[in-house]
Amino acid sequence: MAAGKLFIGRQVRDLREANRATQAQFAERIGISTSYLNQIENNQRPVSAAVLVALAEKFQINVSELSSGEGDRLLSALTEALADPLFENLALNVQEMKLVTQGAPNLARSLIRAHQAYKRNNEQLVGLSDSLGRSASLAETTSYEEVRDFFHFVDNYIHQLDVEAEKLATQLRLGDGDNYSALSGFLRSQYQVEIKRSEPNDQALRRFDKTGRTLSLSRYAPAATRDFQIALQIAQLHASDLIEPIARNANFRTAEALEICKIGLQNYFAGALLLPYGEFLTAAKGLRHDLELLAARFGASLEQVCHRLSTMQRPGNKGVPVFFARIDRAGNITKRHSATKLQFARFGAACPLWNVHEAFEAQGRIIRQLAETPDGVRYLCLATQITKFGSGFHHPQPRYAIAFGCEISYAHAFVYADDLDLPARKNFAPIGISCRICERVGCPQRAVPPLMRKLHVDHDVRTILPYSIGES
Repeated sequence: MAAGKLFIGRQVRDLREANRATQAQFAERIGISTSYLNQIENNQRPVSAAVLVALAEKFQINVSELSSGEGDRLLSALTEALADPLFENLALNVQEMKLVTQGAPNLARSLIRAHQAYKRNNEQLVGLSDSLGRSASLAETTSYEEVRDFFHFVDNYIHQLDVEAEKLATQLRLGDGDNYSALSGFLRSQYQVEIKRSEPNDQALRRFDKTGRTLSLSRYAPAATRDFQIALQIAQLHASDLIEPIARNANFRTAEALEICKIGLQNYFAGALLLPYGEFLTAAKGLRHDLELLAARFGASLEQVCHRLSTMQRPGNKGVPVFFARIDRAGNITKRHSATKLQFARFGAACPLWNVHEAFEAQGRIIRQLAETPDGVRYLCLATQITKFGSGFHHPQPRYAIAFGCEISYAHAFVYADDLDLPARKNFAPIGISCRICERVGCPQRAVPPLMRKLHVDHDVRTILPYSIGES
């Protein structure tokens, strides 16, 4: 594959299917033959400049988005996998890896999956002597990670569910922040489900009694959580015919992963119902992504707003590409998605220079950071702490940090960039993805050496690190 050629078959096919067009109809609309379109969709031929222009004009899309998205995420995941010493003699260059991810994405996914299995097997072997229970918990993580990868590689956007949720939201006139009456009324009239408050000692957020047709909701949950749980129940009852085939067509390896995915798809539908795509996207643009105003406008939590903004990937009507992650105090990434070039580490902790870690000391504030990754891409990074609701003084209150942001070229769309000196490169803090794959030589916070670089140890000189980093 020559440099500069663009193979975007998957994206073109998704765009065509989103517009419900046959290959013949789509080809006619952009002025090419059906056979050429077929070759494009199967990555047998690259798209020409004329085709890119036609796609932009006919479908109001940002051409630059076509070459990013899934390809970037897949390339990032493959690069990290191949950085393992297991492949130290392979020496694939970036162009070769692009050839694999663009021309044979399923092969790339299979290699990534095999590497994940290898890593987890090693972890299990290391921990086997501790207890058998530890091995069981790692097995559960495997299914969870598999589902997380499913959402990651579909760009965190499920078109059928999003459209159906928006249709129902319009029918119920949702989106004004006062949704409880409409949601509860719909459950009652369409599914004969009555809502009641839970018992005082019940720790469950939501408890559905299929026989008695009652939905018990925690009496201590805030309104945003309460409404989301009602929307989740609606997803189970109203959208199951859509959710079931989507989950099964993902071809998960275990029944456990299948069920976890169904929960994820139900959550997706609930979020899309409470924050309907068109209305939410318009509000986000109008309010310049002011997270607190969006939360107040739709009666949602900050986490719900950030998560929904990360799903604004509808073909022909995309929002600003953002990254979103939720991190606990130990540095574990419990939620993640990125429509930007910034991809989160799949193994190990997040970069300690990232402002998300500072959010735990800045309760109630949204903090900002201008950051640059080793590949030279710059970002506007936002972070804030959130606290999940608890059940009183004697029960723990889970605390997380939310990370959210965009590439700097989109910063003008965010109110948080108004007083920042964006052109000055000196204002950007150097951050990485994780220490194990970060190439920065002089980082004072490095936890472990980079996998693909040689180390030099000088017994007569000691800096912050007990070694210096040489060439690969």
